[in-house]
Amino acid sequence: MSKTEWDLSALFKDETELENFTEHTKVKASNFNKVYKNKLKNLTMLEFNECICEYETILQMLGRIISYASLKFAQDSNNGAFYAKYQNIYANYSEYMIFFELEFNKLNSQIQKTFIASSGKYAYFLKELTKEKSHQLSLNTESVLLKKEQTGADAFSRLFDEYFSNLEFLYEDRKLSEEEILSLLHDKDRNTRKNAAAAFTQELKKHQKLLSFIFNMIKRDLRTECEIRNYKSAEEHRHKENKISQKSVDALICAAQESFGLVHEYYEKKRLILGFDKLYDYDRYAPLEDTEELFDYEKSQEIVLDTFEAFSPAFAKIAKQSFKEGWIDVYPKPSKRGGAFSHSATTDTHPYVLLNHTNQRRDLFTLAHELGHAIHQYLSKDVGYLLSDTPLTTAETASVFAEMLVFDEMKKNADKKTKRAMLSSKLEDIFATLYRQINFTTFERTVHAKEDELSSDEFNEIWMAESGKMFGKSVELTENYEIWWSYIPHFIHTPFYCYAYAYGQLLVLALFGLYKNDPNSDFKQKYIEFLSAGGSKSPKELVSIFGFDIEDEKFWQTGIDEIKKMVNEFKEL
Repeated sequence: MSKTEWDLSALFKDETELENFTEHTKVKASNFNKVYKNKLKNLTMLEFNECICEYETILQMLGRIISYASLKFAQDSNNGAFYAKYQNIYANYSEYMIFFELEFNKLNSQIQKTFIASSGKYAYFLKELTKEKSHQLSLNTESVLLKKEQTGADAFSRLFDEYFSNLEFLYEDRKLSEEEILSLLHDKDRNTRKNAAAAFTQELKKHQKLLSFIFNMIKRDLRTECEIRNYKSAEEHRHKENKISQKSVDALICAAQESFGLVHEYYEKKRLILGFDKLYDYDRYAPLEDTEELFDYEKSQEIVLDTFEAFSPAFAKIAKQSFKEGWIDVYPKPSKRGGAFSHSATTDTHPYVLLNHTNQRRDLFTLAHELGHAIHQYLSKDVGYLLSDTPLTTAETASVFAEMLVFDEMKKNADKKTKRAMLSSKLEDIFATLYRQINFTTFERTVHAKEDELSSDEFNEIWMAESGKMFGKSVELTENYEIWWSYIPHFIHTPFYCYAYAYGQLLVLALFGLYKNDPNSDFKQKYIEFLSAGGSKSPKELVSIFGFDIEDEKFWQTGIDEIKKMVNEFKEL
């Protein structure tokens, strides 16, 4: 029998164990500081290796503490004070550790090279660390910034989560959660979709002043960070974290924008099928079936497990573990965070997946998506805590690939009408993962390029301008749509995250095309190697396993060609 709520005992059995572990972590972090601070240059190679192993161990201990606190908060935003307490502890104990990376980058280059050469699996981490030197500050300044994080962007991010998770949307005398109201945009009845969109907008409008202020504070905090750390643009730090070049990102955005015509082509065909004179924004997800099949959680599990088993028994084994051992929090409930995610936690525990399952087909694909993440995170734990964290550019690969596996399997046995509806839904998912995320990125670029704070009207204007590029004349964007930028959490939590979805989507389409062309090749073996590497290699190195070059502008076209095939198949059906 599968569990439907998180079992956090893999992290801590109770808060008493958490408190004892926290005190133990403080002792270890303090001792690390006393033993190694200002002494790296005098260490032997053996001593340095002991040092970096201890560094990784303590960071993982800190990771376990903050994972537990953040997951409790995600389950129930009323745990804000509890989360804040451990955020503060995390920051204070991390202060003992920050000298290591700063001091390593101040070492004589020859000593650095010697340490890197002898550090085994940590060599890639240390090489990447040296690239951060020009953006690092003094130890005292870094300590101050660490303490201020909780009252800067992190504080506004927490405010956004606490506030939004408690919003209720009045629809036909019922109070609905964000997940519930947005699910009505997929309803068969046009009036239901239209009224749900209006109800969602009406509630958002009440909070525009606060939501605009939060975004402005995130924008200002990022601008300050860039100034003091010598970043040339608001997005440069994200690209460096993602281990890719600005050129690669620009090529991705350009290739996507040049293929917006596929979106126009698809929605024009959908409008004709639905028999509408105009397709409005609330019609985008109108189903093409009279009655869409429901997928409760048990049925969704079965489909995902069967699909994973057919692709790789190793994938199915991890998925079964996740169901049985309480890795997944399944259903919507009051004060629970909206959306879905997979949190990697620590390499000595396991990932945790958050869902808000409402028995729709898209919830089945969300389950596959987040389990793809969890499998990726679980497979990469063998490279260790410092190297398991995957750059955002490749982090979305396993999730989107898992979705494609389930979609492809379900499509095989579907009749023509169901197949058309499934293709429609999948294309809309791809558009949301690729083109909409590119819109989000260009929206952020324009917002962050403005020096002054923006009014709600200015945010709205930029949002509509960028959204209009994707939809062209194929979808009429109503006045209600203009404030829908204000509920996107990535703008607040992780600025310039969104292009990673587009990156992952095109990469997966290219990989899936490779797999389908020759399913009996060594693709599966390479794919598991790719996932198991985590963040121990650059995205360029990882993708080269399959013979692709992400610096080649033609690479992106490979994925777009796969979308074109799907659009043509949809039109033929």
